[in-house]
Amino acid sequence: MANAGLQLLGFILAFLGWIGTIVSTALPQWKIYSYAGDNIVTAQAIYEGLWMSCVSQSTGQIQCKVFDSLLNLNSTLQATRALMVIGILLGLIAIFVATVGMKCMKCLEDNEVQKMRMAVIGGVIFLIAGLAVLVATAWYGNRIVQEFYDPMTPVNARYEFGHALFTGWAAASLCLLGGGLLCCSCPRKTTSYPTPRPYPKPAPSSGKDYV
Repeated sequence: MANAGLQLLGFILAFLGWIGTIVSTALPQWKIYSYAGDNIVTAQAIYEGLWMSCVSQSTGQIQCKVFDSLLNLNSTLQATRALMVIGILLGLIAIFVATVGMKCMKCLEDNEVQKMRMAVIGGVIFLIAGLAVLVATAWYGNRIVQEFYDPMTPVNARYEFGHALFTGWAAASLCLLGGGLLCCSCPRKTTSYPTPRPYPKPAPSSGKDYV
């Protein structure tokens, strides 16, 4: 059986990864305007996220515009949205399932094997959630790289990686690491030996000798 401390560490790491996934999904800095070319404007910063695009002025004023139509968005953005939401929902399910299987909880105390299996199932769900977030962030980042090095993209329309993208990568790593540690709680199969048969007891002597 896995150590309770290792199991708790895995749950904490996976939980932090789930929080990071929510933060990454909500932040608008998925890609930031690249100050490349001759016409460099440093008075404002332009960045886009999964739900809106924003412009930050040097005076501190920020103006954001939510994307109007879902059908008007490109396929990469739609797929990234879907994968991030799926990762959040799977992480929420994994939290409830793994909590039941934690050794520090009172649930299923009478069935230790079933309790450990619940922790393993929670770890597997965390792994799937981490993979969903990793695929989403990697796909979005690859699209940024392709557009940046595309000669058809104007110099003043190129973007670089934003803070939310790095947060998503860190969140995916924590979910995968935490889920892997929870999966170490898998109960080992114990070898069952047949029950030894009792030897027959000798009959007590009556005290008479027969010739």
